[in-house]
Amino acid sequence: MIVSRNSGVAGPRAVAAKAALPRRMPDRSGAKLDESGTILVIYNPTAGRRRRGRFQRTLRALARKGCRVTVRETSAAGEARIFARDSIGNGFAAIVVAGGDGTINEVAGVLAGSDEILGIIPLGTANVLAAEIGVSTNPEQIASVIAGDKRKSIRIGEISNRRFVMMAGVGFDAQVVAGVTPGLKRLTGKFAYVAATLSEFIHHKPARLRLTLDGVEMSAASAVIANGHYYAGRFVLAPDARLEEAAFHVCLFERSGRWNVLRYALAMALGTISRLPDVRIVKAGSGVIHSSENEPVQADGDIVGKTPIAFALSPGSLSMLVP
Repeated sequence: MIVSRNSGVAGPRAVAAKAALPRRMPDRSGAKLDESGTILVIYNPTAGRRRRGRFQRTLRALARKGCRVTVRETSAAGEARIFARDSIGNGFAAIVVAGGDGTINEVAGVLAGSDEILGIIPLGTANVLAAEIGVSTNPEQIASVIAGDKRKSIRIGEISNRRFVMMAGVGFDAQVVAGVTPGLKRLTGKFAYVAATLSEFIHHKPARLRLTLDGVEMSAASAVIANGHYYAGRFVLAPDARLEEAAFHVCLFERSGRWNVLRYALAMALGTISRLPDVRIVKAGSGVIHSSENEPVQADGDIVGKTPIAFALSPGSLSMLVP
């Protein structure tokens, strides 16, 4: 795959002289790399532990397509961010994240505003971004997207000094994320979220949020700042939100209590959440959220801080490979 760095338009896919198996990147800290034409894959083996076969099949599919691939494997939280920062300006044809939404968040936050191109191999629990841009979990199709020429420019957000791609939240959903046990998540995937949701439902302590959205004051029991229309997989929360739009769709859940949490969850499962009279969706480019107590704040499925917090669109855009 050849990418023209100057024109902004991808050219025809280049084929390596020989389709080879991916190679490990040597440790060349501090050295200027020249990796022209190589696809860098930043791989989180923890996120992909139960999906290692999908990862390996995708690499083999890329090799069959003639793509030259270098793999960097993370060993600790935050390392994907370091690898992404090191890769900027080194001539990679694309920087691909193999992992879940959290790992993608790390890399996307670094690459936004640069000339680098991001691709994804979805290996996570929810894979919300993959659903949003239409990337399947089929290795051949994933490889076709990465080796292809089509890309989209998207906007991402910033909250609590962290960047996010798909969504951030305060209230019930952030309380659930805060209650997820990392070990259980690694072993069972989505079941860890089910367990945390049931626990939070039983012990739920309602919050009251005060929001200022583009200068307008509002209140809610929970809020989700949606950058795209999917939530927690393929549930539609904000039907009109799109990644390329320079605005968020802030979903305000006005009522608290277990019954209302259950009602909202059922409506989301049925795809009718945006039709409820006590759910408001407000377009905003920035905002501030306060609460009576310090509430946890989640961004792309990771806890990033506590209220009060401010959020806004991140400057610059991010170029992504899409189907």
